[in-house]
Amino acid sequence: YKQLLMVSGFDRYFQIVKCFRDEDLRADRQPEFTQIDVEMSFVDTEDIYEIMEGLMKKLFKEVKGYELETPIPRLSFKEVMEKYGSDKPDLRFELEMKTLNEAVKTCEFRVFKEAIETGGIITGLLAPGCGDYTRNQLDVLTDFVKKLGAGGLIWMRVKEDGLEAPIAKFLTDEEKQNIINTLNAKPGDLLFILSGQKLKTLSQMGYLRLEMARRLELIKPDAKPALLWVTEFPLFEWDEDTKRFYAMHHPFTSPRLEDIDKMESDPANVYARAYDLVLDGNEIAGGSIRIHNSELQALMFKALGISDEEAQTKFGFLMNAFKYGAPPHGGIAFGFDRLAMLFAGEKSIRDVIAFPKTSSGLSLMDESPSNVDEHQLKELHIKIR
Repeated sequence: YKQLLMVSGFDRYFQIVKCFRDEDLRADRQPEFTQIDVEMSFVDTEDIYEIMEGLMKKLFKEVKGYELETPIPRLSFKEVMEKYGSDKPDLRFELEMKTLNEAVKTCEFRVFKEAIETGGIITGLLAPGCGDYTRNQLDVLTDFVKKLGAGGLIWMRVKEDGLEAPIAKFLTDEEKQNIINTLNAKPGDLLFILSGQKLKTLSQMGYLRLEMARRLELIKPDAKPALLWVTEFPLFEWDEDTKRFYAMHHPFTSPRLEDIDKMESDPANVYARAYDLVLDGNEIAGGSIRIHNSELQALMFKALGISDEEAQTKFGFLMNAFKYGAPPHGGIAFGFDRLAMLFAGEKSIRDVIAFPKTSSGLSLMDESPSNVDEHQLKELHIKIR
């Protein structure tokens, strides 16, 4: 509907709206939350960045008394996943992951060889000064990544004379040195390596990165706020269960103009004009430049396996509106509660919401959701089977 406002001539608008999510609940999530939603006509990504950075600069100045430096850094989705294992990385500490595919490209170690041959990834993480970790500590970390779905965790101690590791016998001296050089390791350090399907493996290492930051107490109470724009998300994501592509954000997100020709032939390599704003490892806002013509919107639906008839039935009002001419437009939405939580220095979103729900979605005040009685069902013509 908000796109229709842009088509009808509204220059820009914002709304403060209650939203409901159908996702797992965490410390930074509630089943219902407040969103500050913005949409603007005749804008591109640079306009969005500039306006929102001005807003964040003002917020930090007035709420925290902090002079935020702008422009806010930007990294692509590919970069943040390969370096930090997350699309909302916490940059208050370093611990940067490194891709090791090139370092071990001729390696005969089966796990590495399979990852390279199947288009997967071998990623490494340096834990500085942790070379004295005991076997028990390493087993705990191995169990940690196994709970995330990893097959295991490869670890290596860096010694004066090279690497000490259970898999050392499978590596040549050159491969060992390549690993040390790529991770910029020195004696006394500990190295972790995971390999497998790219995004899944990077995400697992990203969680291990956060765990090591916690263990090493790398996030200081007086750390500067770390903001980041994450850009160039894939337009589509593949679902292994249904064997088809879905829109990573929503089907109204515009692809990069240079990728339009690949939407049907090579959808895995089409990137979106989408962006997220991240603060200290928390996504605080997200949005995109929208599709604003019916031809491209029809192509998007086709790429998602939505027939012309289904598209017309569900989104005919928008497709018809586009035929009258629509301005280029885009928007962004801030999670108000999460932003309040971060500015207040709280650890849970429950601490900034009146009458929050539990992690199971229960309201302790009135014990809702409650059972629906037969009279209510009858009144709404609902039959439960």
